[in-house]
Amino acid sequence: MNKVVLMGRLTRNPDVRYSQDEKATCVARYTLAVTRRFRRDGEQDADFINCVALGRQGEFAEKYLKQGTKIVISGRIQTGSYNNHDGVKVYK
Repeated sequence: MNKVVLMGRLTRNPDVRYSQDEKATCVARYTLAVTRRFRRDGEQDADFINCVALGRQGEFAEKYLKQGTKIVISGRIQTGSYNNHDGVKVYK
């Protein structure tokens, strides 16, 4: 099972685009700052999670979400990798 629930604040306004296919789909991208409950000396206080909302959720993000808004989201974690300009494999 791949399910995650996150609560945090948006670091910027959502970047909203629409697909170019027959039935345009809304794609909203934003970053969520999730505060850590416990912190060791020298560690950052928050994790910054890149999020993507599709379809109706993307339209909701476009209409109601803005920088600093505190939200709770549920979804799944998806990882990937690619080779950058220097040929080094980068994980996201």
